[in-house]
Amino acid sequence: MTDLSNVLVPTTAEEAASAFGDGSGITILAGGTLVMSAIKLGRVRPERTLFLGKAGLAGISRDNGTVRIGAMTPISALVDATPEPLATFARHVADHEIRSQATIGGNLCAPSGGTTPTGDLQAPLLALRARVRSTGAGGERTDSIDDFLAAGPEGRLVLEIEVDQPKRASSAAVRRPHAHAYSVLAVAAAETSDGVRVAVVGAGPRAVLVDDADPQDDALASAWYRAQVLPGLVTRALEGLR
Repeated sequence: MTDLSNVLVPTTAEEAASAFGDGSGITILAGGTLVMSAIKLGRVRPERTLFLGKAGLAGISRDNGTVRIGAMTPISALVDATPEPLATFARHVADHEIRSQATIGGNLCAPSGGTTPTGDLQAPLLALRARVRSTGAGGERTDSIDDFLAAGPEGRLVLEIEVDQPKRASSAAVRRPHAHAYSVLAVAAAETSDGVRVAVVGAGPRAVLVDDADPQDDALASAWYRAQVLPGLVTRALEGLR
């Protein structure tokens, strides 16, 4: 592993986990599409930066209907290689340049912009009942996506995300005003072996299952608007299951 003063550059997943430790004083740099802007604006002031670009954490593999996605896999790679509705959500993240640079791990762990979520992929991962393998204090563990999002990513380094091929899947969304806008509201639906799950992103600071949605105001839309639109999106997503 290379140590460039306050920048750590691991070359294996094991080195990355060791360098991360319990996460204290560490800023993770994956694709950099969110964190570099935050550093530039003074919202993040890194003590030490862990650059994951050479840690061997990218890649997609399949085994008996289970898809394993390395945390550093670029969002662009998800479009043609992952199950719906994850592929469709990935296709509509920002523009081609951002999708080529941003990573699934970074999107999963993206902080909210106040009440506006910046991690669009949280919704399809919730609908698909994803599992998240991460390391941090206490060592490596695998959590359900529900538990991971509820606890928050602080103090955890995501290594891999695992989803099963659904029986059926669909999505519906309010269109974006331009390529770099965050989602106003988007719904992901999937039927797995445990039944149908419907998740929504855009109703609050992070994605939630639709029964827990509590639409809020932000710069993109009002809570009233979201509450009016959400039932229609859910209906479209459920009708589109195939």
